[in-house]
Amino acid sequence: MFKSLMDFIDGLAPLDGAAAVRNPSPQLAAAVLLVEVMRADADYSLLERAAVRRALIELFPQSESEAEVLMTQAESAARMASDLFAFTSPIDERWDMPAKLRLVELMWSVAYADGKLSDIERHTMWRIADLLHIPQGAYVHARMRAKAAAGLDPDE
Repeated sequence: MFKSLMDFIDGLAPLDGAAAVRNPSPQLAAAVLLVEVMRADADYSLLERAAVRRALIELFPQSESEAEVLMTQAESAARMASDLFAFTSPIDERWDMPAKLRLVELMWSVAYADGKLSDIERHTMWRIADLLHIPQGAYVHARMRAKAAAGLDPDE
């Protein structure tokens, strides 16, 4: 098991941190977008971290420890990045619309994990969805599904 975890880490880890920002794998790119939503407001919680981990496991079937490694790499890459385009571009180019919509819905679930949505989280979501070329109606429906899944009133 330890060897498979190390093989997984080696497959994700670029030679240097700057390379990860310039040319991220689709897995790392998606993880960075999820982490950016979590980091959007200054007081991200353990609930949001757990939501990111669940989203990574759903998107890329893996163990919790592998998801934690990917999340740690994504946090590092997000801190080094100057913009989101390097992370939205590989997803926009390679993923079909249903996969991109699922990612957006999972990002909304991260934003709603603590039971509230800040203005900066809303703005971050809008920026990412725009860079992924998500149609407005699909973006709104993904938000409503995530809000309902979080047990919040989707009409508020």
